[in-house]
This record gives sequence, C-alpha cells and structure tokens, in this order.
Amino acid sequence: MNRARSARPRSHRVAGAGRSAPPAARAGAASRALALALLLGAATGGAAAAAGATAPAPPPALAAEAVVVPPGNALLPTVERRHRGRFGGRALRYRSVVEEWPLVGDDGETIATVGAIAYLEEGAGPQRPLIFAFNGGPGSASLWLHMGLLGPKRPDYGAQAGDEEIRPPTAPPFALVDNPESPLDVADVVLIDPPGTGFARVVGEANADRVFGVREDAEAIARFIGDWLRRHGRERSPRYLMGESYGTVRAAEVARLLAGGPTASGRMDGIALNGVMLLGQAMDGSRRGPELAAVTGLPSYAATAWYHRAVPRADTLEAHVARARAFAEGPYLQALFQGSRLDASARAAVAAELAALTGIPAARWRELDLRMDAAAFGRELLRADGLQVGAYDARFVLPLAASGGDPVADDPAMGQYAPLYIAALHTHLREHLGVAAGRAYNAIEFRRVNARFWKGQPPLQDNHALALATAMRRNPALRVLVATGHYDLVTTTGAAEQAVALSGMAPERVTLRTYASGHMPYVGVASRARLAADVRNFVASGVSP
Repeated sequence: MNRARSARPRSHRVAGAGRSAPPAARAGAASRALALALLLGAATGGAAAAAGATAPAPPPALAAEAVVVPPGNALLPTVERRHRGRFGGRALRYRSVVEEWPLVGDDGETIATVGAIAYLEEGAGPQRPLIFAFNGGPGSASLWLHMGLLGPKRPDYGAQAGDEEIRPPTAPPFALVDNPESPLDVADVVLIDPPGTGFARVVGEANADRVFGVREDAEAIARFIGDWLRRHGRERSPRYLMGESYGTVRAAEVARLLAGGPTASGRMDGIALNGVMLLGQAMDGSRRGPELAAVTGLPSYAATAWYHRAVPRADTLEAHVARARAFAEGPYLQALFQGSRLDASARAAVAAELAALTGIPAARWRELDLRMDAAAFGRELLRADGLQVGAYDARFVLPLAASGGDPVADDPAMGQYAPLYIAALHTHLREHLGVAAGRAYNAIEFRRVNARFWKGQPPLQDNHALALATAMRRNPALRVLVATGHYDLVTTTGAAEQAVALSGMAPERVTLRTYASGHMPYVGVASRARLAADVRNFVASGVSP
C-alpha cells in the first residue's frame, strides 16, 4: 500500500549574520534582484491596472535548477510512501520520507533549506540504528551513495558491464534493479542534500555566505541532524555518519560540532555518535607538496598498472601494492627529498624501480623528475594504446584523442557512470518515492556552489582529520571506518593511511579497508558486497545488546 502525505517541516535555526555576496556572484545577484523587482512590480501593477493603467508583463519563471531562490519560495511538500524489500537476506517493510527542511537564522528568516530522503523500518523501536549520509563536492547531492550503496534500488549496469561494472550504459534507456546490499536490514538511512544540492536551495543571494564554507556547511548539517532526531523521536537511536569525498571533511567537522560547547554551536548539544564511515577520504589538505603526493599516490599507481597488465602479474595485487608502499616510504621518499642532490646512479635506480612498479619507462620517469600527478599518470600509463585511465576509477578507460579536458566530464570513470546514476535517481524519485517536483534535482553544482564555497581561497588547505580526532577524544566509544578503492587516483589509499596516522585518532578504534574499486568503492559486484558487509558489521558491532 502506498500513502502520500504533504506536510511542512518545522523550522531549524542556524546562527550567523548575513554577508554580501562575493564579486563573482554579483551578476547572478543582480539578475535575481531584477526578477524580484519584476515580481513586486507585477503585484503593484495589478492595482494600477484596476485604476486603468497597463499591467506590466509577468516576470520570468525561476530556473528549475536555481541554487538561490527568492524569500517566500514555497517548500516542497513532504511525501511518504510505504514499501517492501529484502536486504541482507531479511524481508523488510519500510517507508520512504522525502522532506525539504528550512534552516532559520537568528532573525527568524529562512536562509536556506536542506533536503532529506529517509528510509525507515515500519514498526521499529526508537533504538534502531541510524545512518546519516552525504556526498562531497562540496556541491554534490547524496545521489551517489543513495543509488550506489545505501538505497533500496540501484542502477542496472547491464550484462555488458561485467562483474566489475566498468562498461556501463552511457545512453538511454537506463534501468533500475533492487539493491539487496543496502544496509536497511540493520539501520535506517537518511540521505542529506546540503543547501544548493539536490532539491535544497539557498533563500536569497545574501544568505549564500551563511551556508557556504567549511564551518557554515558543517553547522547547517549538524543542526539539521539534531532537529531531525528530535522531530522523529530518535534521540535514543545509535547514530552513524557516512561521508564520501568532501563528505569526509563534512563528517569530521560535523562529528566535532555535534557535541556542542562554547566554541562549537554555543550550546551543550551533547549529540554523541557511535561511528563515522569515510569513503574516499579527503580530510587532510594541509600537506600539498608534490613529493608527498607522489609518495602517497604510488601504491595506487602500482595497483592500476597491475590491473591493466602494464606490469607482469608475477605477484598478487596485494603483494604488488605492498612492494610499492615499501619503496614509496623508503628509497622513493628519500630520493625526492634529496632533489637535485641525488646522484645519477641513484636517480637511475629509482627510475628503474618506478618503471617496474608502473610499467611506465624509466626514461619517462627521469624526464618528469621522478614524479607525476594523477592526471599525468592517467595519460601516460596506456599511452601506447591510445587510452587514458580514469582518475576517479582507474579501471575505466577512454581514448586519449578528442578529450575536452574537463576534469570531471572527460574523466573516463565519471564521464561514463554519471549519466546512469543521475537517470536512475530521477526514475527512483518519480516512480518509487512519488516525488513530482517542479524544480530540478541538482546532482553536482560546480560553479554555483563549489566556486563560491571557498570564498576566494584555495580549497582544502586544512587538516580536518584533527576535528575527527577531537570528536574521538571526547567520545571514547566513537569508532571510524575508512574505506578506499585501490584504483582511486583522486583520494588514494596512501593518502588515507597517512591522514589517519598523522591525525591523532586512537588507532585501535580506526578500521581501514581497501577494495578492488575506485573513488566509489561500491562500483563492482564483489567490492560492493564486501563494502556492504563491512558497513553491516561496523553498525552491528557498535550497538549494545
């Protein structure tokens, strides 16, 4: 039985004063101000028309994908439906709840909204675990975790994609299938879309700076989580955060803020977490030297070379990666540190080992001063075959020729699986969740969120793993799961290991897992099953009997 319900969520306050938009946004602000002026003109024009004056033309409609909407813009109605499914081998009755929540400032005005799609077991007690999940960007909606791992449906990759799911359909028609790996058998799931992503919006141009920014974003999501728990009567539920990519920064900062305190929310919120799950972690941006990136990236380069048979498979994947890690942390790091002081024979020896690990000729390594970033590696590895490997998942390939040079749209992985995921999400919203919205679901907003989020500063300059370490210090029961793909060249396994090691996190409460996948470690039948099992075990082991 399906039941649809419309409701208006309660208001949720976010502290902070509004600031003017940055120069890059003023053109957009001016156009929206003009639209608002036309709206007011239309309203007064009605009175003028009654007096015999000519009414002005109606204002242009607000773009469906607009990130910023004018004050008074109506919230989407809350929609609930009931469903049945089987997850982890368990039959389950559950309901879906799609909500848009207002975030209200100290002045009582709505400054933005947060989108939430929840899957809640019918008849479950208040102590059932909860997973709050979000993706990254920072301007990305939660559709990747939603459709790839946590939701009840997932994209159908088709038989041609194989068990690794690396050849997905790239043009319609697209299809959905059931997702038995969803952890709904052990926990309820709430997918969160921050302001400007998904159906969530910023209300008024001047309020963008109140929700865009590392601190502002984390405060908004922390407040949303606290209010969601109160509204749904789930204060007693064990709770987990799951963040992916920039979402791992958000998770670390939200984990610290939820406890409250005078330097956090200004209140004693005391919202404790049982666990934090980090996929494709990007927490530490404070160490940006090219030498360090080369060292932490080498195990992933070696894994990619092994996968594409650019090197002989004399060893297993794990053994080849272990060899690369040992070399990276020893002779390679020392050689890069020496720089121009490294003598010719030592330089030749290092280049030879790099060639043995990656299949890229030693001469090319010497030309590039014994280092290359992920973009260069992606072009070099299979250059002889005219192919580029993906940065987000190096199992995916596309021709080197005719690339448009876009770091996302032309990435061999993102460029191929993004259309499938986005189409699958739209189908799921309409056909299963009963959502018929007049506005667009913003998958990733590069210009209107990402570009403004950093407020003119370079992105990711700080070590946000320290925030998670602080949260773990405050809460001795808080545990962390770090999940990384061998073939992720954007947030590498080496970077994940280093971020944890240098963070001050209690190592006995941190579990690191690596999967034969990429930035989204749930792409691939075997890796998705492994990750889903690890998530289930992580949640189950954190719940008291």
